[in-house]
Amino acid sequence: MVLDLTASSAALTRAICDIPSVSGSEGRLADEIEHAVSAFDHLEVTRHGNTVVARTDLGRAQRVVIAGHIDTVPINDNVPTRDIDIDGTPFLWGRGTVDMKAGVAVQLKLAAELTDPVVDITWMWYDNEEVEEARNGLKLLAETRPDLFAADFAILGEPSDGRVEGGCNGTLRAVVRTRGVRAHSARSWVGENAIHRAAPILSRLAEYRAREIVVEGLAYREGLNAVAIRGGVAGNVIPDLCEVDVNYRFAPSKSVEDAEAHVRAAFEGFEVEIVDAAAGARPGLDAPIAQQFLAAVGGEAHAKYGWTDVARFSALGVPAVNYGPGDPHLAHHDEERVPLAQIDDVERGLRAWLTAS
Repeated sequence: MVLDLTASSAALTRAICDIPSVSGSEGRLADEIEHAVSAFDHLEVTRHGNTVVARTDLGRAQRVVIAGHIDTVPINDNVPTRDIDIDGTPFLWGRGTVDMKAGVAVQLKLAAELTDPVVDITWMWYDNEEVEEARNGLKLLAETRPDLFAADFAILGEPSDGRVEGGCNGTLRAVVRTRGVRAHSARSWVGENAIHRAAPILSRLAEYRAREIVVEGLAYREGLNAVAIRGGVAGNVIPDLCEVDVNYRFAPSKSVEDAEAHVRAAFEGFEVEIVDAAAGARPGLDAPIAQQFLAAVGGEAHAKYGWTDVARFSALGVPAVNYGPGDPHLAHHDEERVPLAQIDDVERGLRAWLTAS
């Protein structure tokens, strides 16, 4: 076993990142986390698949859930981690440093050290966040142990550049199709080219202008983009089908039904299939406990553009925010890296709030 929870958060980040845990392969890291937190008597530890939960039970008046996912997108020659310096600023470089093992490292260290927090804490480290909804460890845990989600407030350690990001955008994926008639390409006039028919779809996407929508004081930027295109049968065949995968990121003021209507209107006249959708989460900052957290970490709240699991807590009536080290622009990037000082800053912020008298 390699996780030493007495080490610094930066050292823990290195150790966690150097245990590869691409989605679906989190078993070894989950084993390490379970073994490490089980050594502390103030934590009640349970495991569900490759999701590990550690709870205090001190009889406090309020309970907070603090969660982080332990999986990463695929490695691309960026493990093991290494220290780098950019213009005099030290960084830890490598897959997972931003999304989101630096946040997990902070959580593990605080879980071990905070034996007398001012609130009861449920720590959750879960698998399969980076893949399809059906495999998400937090979703599966909620279905099996909904009692573990009872809380007054929740924090996701998603990368937020060390600032508080409230709520999140929703996300919807659609397939927009065109159909034609197959023919030999030497006699193309006999057929109808489905790929050519897709040109207006791409034109509408290219002309689409992202909107900024203010929800409870935070500005959420929307987006509608093609993320994949498929078509073609063979090098000498006019294709009879073309599919454009479209992703719509929508403000949390919209429901999934609103988002679907928007996408269907944008592609009126085309065949549209909605293949996946998840509602966003409103900022979650109106509750007194959320305001106390924001004040304690010296924060000015910002909007979270990407979808995160704060939406699961919001759907359960638990206000939730994102707060973790790392620039979200570098999540999944081959040059993924986190400033070492930012890891320490987030640790200090959480520690100050969880121990304030």
